[in-house]
Amino acid sequence: MGAKRALIVDDSKSARLFLARVLQDFEIDVDSAESAEAAIDYLSSNRPDVIFMDHQMPGMDGLQAVQAIKNDPRTATIPIMMYTSQEGELYLGQARALGALGVLPKQIKPTDVSKVLYELHLVPDRRTPEQSSFTPVGGALADAFDRAPGGPKPLTDSSLREHFAEVRRALIAVVDTQTDRITAEVRALLRESPPSPPEPAVPSPGPTPAPWAWIIACAALALALVSSAMWWRGTRALESLTSQVALLRQERSAAGPTVGPALARPPPADAPRQGLAETRSISALVPYGADALGGPRLEVIGKFLRRLAQQNVTGVVDITTFAGRFCLMGNATDGYSVAPDEIAYSRCDVVGNPSDEALTSAQRTPLALANLIGDIRNSTHRALDVQVSVGDPANLALPYPPALAETTAGEWNRAGSANNRIEIRLR
Repeated sequence: MGAKRALIVDDSKSARLFLARVLQDFEIDVDSAESAEAAIDYLSSNRPDVIFMDHQMPGMDGLQAVQAIKNDPRTATIPIMMYTSQEGELYLGQARALGALGVLPKQIKPTDVSKVLYELHLVPDRRTPEQSSFTPVGGALADAFDRAPGGPKPLTDSSLREHFAEVRRALIAVVDTQTDRITAEVRALLRESPPSPPEPAVPSPGPTPAPWAWIIACAALALALVSSAMWWRGTRALESLTSQVALLRQERSAAGPTVGPALARPPPADAPRQGLAETRSISALVPYGADALGGPRLEVIGKFLRRLAQQNVTGVVDITTFAGRFCLMGNATDGYSVAPDEIAYSRCDVVGNPSDEALTSAQRTPLALANLIGDIRNSTHRALDVQVSVGDPANLALPYPPALAETTAGEWNRAGSANNRIEIRLR
């Protein structure tokens, strides 16, 4: 029997090399592909005995690749193991439904790989009694998932918070592991460096000088590692606080924008026009994909216009919509959704606002708002007019972060949420 062969599909070179070394220890030949598209091209002329598939990759992701491979009769029988930081019954159920055999954690242990290869009959049983973190999709866990009342558990705020907490813990573990690895490699390189040439003998040799270069190098390395870890954790904490503030703002926007006290407490009927100074300009945030001039925003516009009409105010009310630009995942066929906060900005499928860009000029003004504007014009004999327009995209409420490699989708989308708004001004 010839050597068994595995295909590793991962956009991370370091992850591919690490898993390849583990597999080669079990005398498994390894081929690799840096994208799902490259893997499918490889499978057109090769038949590995097992595929290890990453989840998050540019272009086609791991679950989409599993579905494509299982839908092709020529490759449908090849066993596929997902390995990813994704956890939870919902993800396991998705992987199982598409045909994956199981899910390995991103930080793979040799015992996990040994168990997988043994269960696929690719190597003799080398398992140790050490507890493995491999989680099969089938078995008791999958049965419990199938027997859960009402099917899969709903995606709630609580489950999302738990998931993001697990992701943070995994990221911190990765940083700590990489820090230890880099430190060990630097020390090994310093130990393996060639010795300095011997200095010429002197008549009266003094005591051996202290290895100052070694001490300074170690101190600088330790300081750099500590500073990097503190900066990284501080950045994560700042992003967490910023996310919580953005969530509170979105909740307030969903409940209806807050306006000035003159709208909240009507002035007397004979109040002079200058008493409206506090309400000459109001604004409201618009959640991504929501009707900018509908829902809670329409209620605020109606209250504002009727108050002006009751107080016999004359002039023009400008209602301007501003579209924020969002980091989105998806495609034009299935639609787009806001990307998860933790992914890199460079992995966004689209940066823009397709739901707003697809609207025609007539669709931007819903029928309910058009009827409201007509009523205001008729009741005031056009002394109070209303105009609806689209604002300049360059008019920002919050600047977007620079499009750098370390910029995340969450940082970008917080600015997009602040800029996705309407403004109402009396002139």
